Amino acid sequence: MKLARQMAERIVAMRADNIPQAAMDWSKVGVMDTLGVALGGTAEEAPMKVAEVLGIVAGSGDALLLGTAHRASALDAALLNGVAAHVLDYDNTAANMGGHVSAVMVPALLAAAEAFDCSGEDVLVAHTAGYETGSQIGRAVHPLHSESGWHPTSTVGVFAVAAACARLLSLTVEQTETALAMSTSLAAGNKANFGTMTKSLHVGQCARGGLMAALLARKGFTANADAFAHKQGYFNLFNGPGNFHLERVLDTWGAPLDIVEPGASYKLYPCCYSTHSPIEAVLNMVRDHGPFNPDDIARVDTWTALPRLAHTDRAQPQTGLEAKFSVQYCVARALLGGRVLLQDFDGAALREPAVQRLLARVHAAPHREGQFQPGQGFAAEVKITFVDGRELASRVLRPLGRTAANPIPPAQLKAKFADCAASALSTQQVTAVSKALDQFETIASVRDFMRLLEARPADDAQLALRKSA
Repeated sequence: MKLARQMAERIVAMRADNIPQAAMDWSKVGVMDTLGVALGGTAEEAPMKVAEVLGIVAGSGDALLLGTAHRASALDAALLNGVAAHVLDYDNTAANMGGHVSAVMVPALLAAAEAFDCSGEDVLVAHTAGYETGSQIGRAVHPLHSESGWHPTSTVGVFAVAAACARLLSLTVEQTETALAMSTSLAAGNKANFGTMTKSLHVGQCARGGLMAALLARKGFTANADAFAHKQGYFNLFNGPGNFHLERVLDTWGAPLDIVEPGASYKLYPCCYSTHSPIEAVLNMVRDHGPFNPDDIARVDTWTALPRLAHTDRAQPQTGLEAKFSVQYCVARALLGGRVLLQDFDGAALREPAVQRLLARVHAAPHREGQFQPGQGFAAEVKITFVDGRELASRVLRPLGRTAANPIPPAQLKAKFADCAASALSTQQVTAVSKALDQFETIASVRDFMRLLEARPADDAQLALRKSA
């Protein structure tokens, strides 16, 4: 039996009554977190440019364009809202998938759920199924897949989206098999575009592609059921013959579900996850010994794993997006402010003279031999050398929220949601949406939920005042 078929059987079999409650709860967290960062990203330049090119700013259709009162086709909404969900680089990740997981699924799921009038519970089941699919395929190709330069968020994430949307729309096993096989031709994205708007476009295209695969399969579109293991199929093309582990896709499927263990990684800082351990190391020193006068600091050294450093070693970032992928900037910003916030990644913050002076003294290097134990790929150490010769150092083995075993407290995640959502919604709407998300599994129609997110002209003055504050 072909791999696509075997996955399809497992996906179709997933139902609310056989999915552990913990998985449904974590899917609800994923929906909340992703929706928050997507609302926060709606006013960024990248999604605005995509909307202009697509000509959907004032369009009409079945699915809400976040941050507006307009609707578009489900496919266009998935694309645009997907770009918004990732442009801040504040969304969650899945270790086994090797990339951002909910940002590719949630925009597609909400668009399809609104178009086809699905329930909140339907969305959570679908998110859980998609998460498992993306994670298990990721296990078959990593770490070589990512180290070769593919962006797994989109090159693996497209299967998560296709699986999630197939489950949401109650596709048959045969249709789900086709959607997965079709998605092998929709996988795209390279890490060369990290630090640019194109990285968030990867997510939008992935959300659109996975949803399109499910919709086409629903209409009887065809694909090669052997498109994964074929000699010219996904695994051989993306990883090369002999460089993948096909058996890993199914050998631990659902035992336990990946969304439960190890679980998703959630972010407290709006920048690349590879910078989070160094940030926390600095914040620990600021908390215990600071605040520091930057003029008293002679040098700052930071050590992260080589795979993490490969895309975060940017000594002189030129844009806010590049700064999100600069461990040097993130460390300097944490030292200066004792925190790392959304506004720290705009052009003005990057050009602050104090930041630029300190940035020149921050040096990044890979782990030294024996510095950390094998398998501690997200560990980091930061050492501050002061002008008077004193030294301070701090280590973080993994940042808070890296797995379900060391979760970010719910109150902090809810505060993050409110902070992000406030850039697009009124205070009253943020409160109403947050309350609805708490009981998302009970929502009978996602259409009703999405109406809570519509931009309201009466709130424009209040929102504009808050943005200018």
